[in-house]
Amino acid sequence: MNVRHGTPAEEQAGGDASTLTRLSGTLDVAIDRLEQARPFAKSRYQRPVLDVLGRIIAQPGGLGVVRQRAARMDAAGLFRGSDWDRPEVLMPQLVGGTLVAEDPAFQALEVASLGRFLAVADGEERHENLHQEGARHFLTQVLALNLKDLFGVPDEAARTLGGRQDLKRRVLAHIADHIGLNDVLSVLVSEIWRLLEQRSIQVGVVKDMIAQIAVALNEKGTEPGSTRLGAERLVSALFGPTTASRDDPGLAVYLERISVADETGLSREAMGFARAMHDTGLVSDYHAAFLTWALEHDDRPLIPEALGLGTTGLDCWRHYRGLIEKLVRSAVSLATPQAVYGLAMMLERGVLHHEPMLPALERQLSLQLRGAARERIALGFGPTVTPETHLVAGVLQVLGQPLGVGQGANPTCQSARAIAMWALNDPDYLLHLITQVAEFDTLQMQFEGTPINSADLPVGLAGAGPIDADTVSVLLVSHLDRIYAEMGRLCAGRTGDPHTWINPQFHGWWVSRDCAVAVDVETGKLASYEQFLRRFFAAYHPRYNGGRPLGHPQPAGIAVTDAQQRFVGWHAIAILRVAEDQSGRMRVYFYNPNNDSGQDWGNDVVVSTSGYGERYGEGSLEFEAFLSRVYLFHDEPLRSEFGQGIPDELIAAAYEQAIASWAADRKPEDA
Repeated sequence: MNVRHGTPAEEQAGGDASTLTRLSGTLDVAIDRLEQARPFAKSRYQRPVLDVLGRIIAQPGGLGVVRQRAARMDAAGLFRGSDWDRPEVLMPQLVGGTLVAEDPAFQALEVASLGRFLAVADGEERHENLHQEGARHFLTQVLALNLKDLFGVPDEAARTLGGRQDLKRRVLAHIADHIGLNDVLSVLVSEIWRLLEQRSIQVGVVKDMIAQIAVALNEKGTEPGSTRLGAERLVSALFGPTTASRDDPGLAVYLERISVADETGLSREAMGFARAMHDTGLVSDYHAAFLTWALEHDDRPLIPEALGLGTTGLDCWRHYRGLIEKLVRSAVSLATPQAVYGLAMMLERGVLHHEPMLPALERQLSLQLRGAARERIALGFGPTVTPETHLVAGVLQVLGQPLGVGQGANPTCQSARAIAMWALNDPDYLLHLITQVAEFDTLQMQFEGTPINSADLPVGLAGAGPIDADTVSVLLVSHLDRIYAEMGRLCAGRTGDPHTWINPQFHGWWVSRDCAVAVDVETGKLASYEQFLRRFFAAYHPRYNGGRPLGHPQPAGIAVTDAQQRFVGWHAIAILRVAEDQSGRMRVYFYNPNNDSGQDWGNDVVVSTSGYGERYGEGSLEFEAFLSRVYLFHDEPLRSEFGQGIPDELIAAAYEQAIASWAADRKPEDA
């Protein structure tokens, strides 16, 4: 989300002006009646105002209408008898929750109250109990407390809110448009760095936010210190990472500069780009232009420098230089600059040394998208470059950043996890699937010998497929979703959780063939839960499994809870590894297909994404805390005894955290 989206003028231009005008007139009439009502009858006339407000705030441009009338509604008595009647005692930390309340009246009251604060902060209105600086400070706190929603990066809890979450995002964007982000710059910069540490493939939102920071620094600046330094590092990474681009001269001027640069100057440019890219995970448009210029002018030795390649990457460059140059020509453009980082990380992974990858990538380069697949990519990413360019760029990003695959605001965690795990474990198989969909608009898989063709199946949870995702996901997810659902239908009638059979068939041979489930599928109650916990220790904890490391990532299911420990829903993740952190505490490092792994699951179960030995894209928790949210995992079927030597207090710690959160109402009646 670009915070400039949603300004009153822009919303009005894009919306149905006649509908908004009609509703505005209806609101004025309702306010008139509220103004004329006697004090004891005010409550009778408040509801019609709130009803119209609810319809107006759903319209493009509606938030501006509310702001313009907020002071008048306040004076008329809209807030009388409610918690909003005294703005000077309102708490900014409660605003976010009210904006997604189930009762539309509460939402309307909160939006009207925020409109009142905005009108005072802008100097448009005065209020006897609210001065301009106080109003501005309140709104700044609201933005700072809801930065994740301002970014538009949904988690599992947010996805369950649907349209209410969209209203919240639009309100926050509207506030940011009016008061700016300079006052929340320090919080904003920290949040951006936190997100960048996870190296998500989708960085459009972050780039938009950095552009806003650049505007704020240019217009008002900040005091010297770590906040300004961190902000300037972000801005320079995008708009001036090298000597020749430092003043953000524009691409035409930049290309003129490097065309007359000497060998030393060009090498310095290449290294500057590489340093900024690996520091942030972001690629400047200047970087993409430099690479394509280097190819055109036969300065190809600059490419490994500009990619910042290490030992493994340089070895790939020496062996497969011709293919790498083809990939740069096909994938790197001003519309797809992040392909540069994907390519660099793919080479650093040594993927090209996997023999089937060479013909698979050559096939990808010659692939022509057809039919619905072509239309889908064009719809999701626009006409600036061809769908083929977008797809090759997306392939490089997924292969270079497997743990950067995200599901977006879609209930497709199973499919997103599968794409990430194939990119990590079986990249040539992933390219095989991409070829099927690109050429034939279908996927073919098997379930225990039964062939499944996605073209023959009804639309699944993903519908026609996501748009707010990486290119590979946009292409594959709708097909994967149908196949996953069909595998579930083929398991109908079997005793136990269908994931026992689906996960190995869907993901691959590396998924352990046995499955432990914490709950009874029919009743939803806990079933042999203590044995479940002991089995997880015996399967994954190095001190209790004979010191065996995890060979391949394993799919698992967690019970997601919110910050108040309330159950949100079941969610698919992958266990990547189990290891001690630098303080000697055993941690589980896992992949979460949600776009932001850093989440608060309540009772101090807060997922870390950096600082405890996490690699890019990993989340981590201490072993017992992680186990307290697991409800399903895979294990080898040959193991007959499960964790008899594990201390009871370790089992009790995980048990108590589960019972205090998602399993609070799942204890069997006879327990």
